[in-house]
Amino acid sequence: MLSPSLLWLIAGAILCFMEVLFPVAFVAFMMGLSAIIVAAISLVIPYFPLQVIFWLSLSTISIIGSRRLLARKAMLASNLGDDNEGETLTQISPGKTGRVIYEGNSWPAKCADDQLSINPHQRVYIVGRKGNILIVLPEFIAQSGNN
Repeated sequence: MLSPSLLWLIAGAILCFMEVLFPVAFVAFMMGLSAIIVAAISLVIPYFPLQVIFWLSLSTISIIGSRRLLARKAMLASNLGDDNEGETLTQISPGKTGRVIYEGNSWPAKCADDQLSINPHQRVYIVGRKGNILIVLPEFIAQSGNN
């Protein structure tokens, strides 16, 4: 018969390996890592139902924690890609939405400065995004801010 520690180690290894075969946003990996930690805990606490509670708790905490960490990193990394230049198709009036061509597609866009108007066919830099609306600054403003 397998000892609880060995059972937890095998379960943890299988779960971690499953993450490699079937990626599910680190869920299986976190559950496997939690099982490996419970394998060490099982050497001190031999009561199996308590080990299961530890495993479920550690799995839940690590999955929620990893999601928050990944979400924070995703917010920091721009969803717009490395190229952040575009060109206005229509005029963007102060506080209003216009159209910008970005990566070959037409996007709704607003100027980051609500007091500024941007003329058509002017190069702009994408500085952010709210939903599907790009937040832009005209090239001359963006470059003067970098000096």
